[in-house]
Amino acid sequence: MKVLILAAGVGTRISRYLGDHPKSCVDVGGKPLIRRTMELFYRNNITDITIVVGYQEKYIHEALKGFDYKTYKNPFYKVTNSIASMWFAKDDLLDDDLIILNADLFIEDSMLQDLINTDLSPVFLSDSTRIEDADYRFYWEGDKLIKFGKELKNEDTTGEYVGIAKIQKKDLKIMKAQLEYLVDKGEYNMWWEDVFYSLVETGKDVYIKDIKGAFWAEVDFIEDYERIKEFVKNK
Repeated sequence: MKVLILAAGVGTRISRYLGDHPKSCVDVGGKPLIRRTMELFYRNNITDITIVVGYQEKYIHEALKGFDYKTYKNPFYKVTNSIASMWFAKDDLLDDDLIILNADLFIEDSMLQDLINTDLSPVFLSDSTRIEDADYRFYWEGDKLIKFGKELKNEDTTGEYVGIAKIQKKDLKIMKAQLEYLVDKGEYNMWWEDVFYSLVETGKDVYIKDIKGAFWAEVDFIEDYERIKEFVKNK
């Protein structure tokens, strides 16, 4: 199994609290978040890891001293979103099952196990206990994603998107073709997840694995970071 970590962005919603550091390098229990994530994958014998960097990449490399990983750079990180970062790494992603995640994501160890063990593909993790305050919202029926977006109302939401997905090898050519199609159209401001959302709109099945209240957070706002620190402190 391979891993793609998207770590190029500035993180404008929280950057004023972080100085010049990427949000993936915030301190979590005495170590940078992205280093904790690498340790999590290594503990699960997943060591073929690619990271797409951009903003202040020196801090990411410093945080990951001692680890082996491949790197691509998105030099256009200031004017593109993560679909462009994914595009730079696309030719290195086709020969094994693939996990994709945002670099600012903190997850419990059990959530990675849930993702590894599921036979669904492509599959996103989602949290059905997070509806009222959900940011990016999913609506699924059974285990199939039906609707998605920040604008969904509570009654049309079955959970919040977590920030990580798995794609089996058999689906990677479809993923790459859709990625190239969107980038060729000039959709540089889409997120990597939009590759899969757009497949849903064409009739392709995309699946959900519900983690039902396990602890997770993406470092989008200072409140998210404070939640992570409190969780690690009390664990």
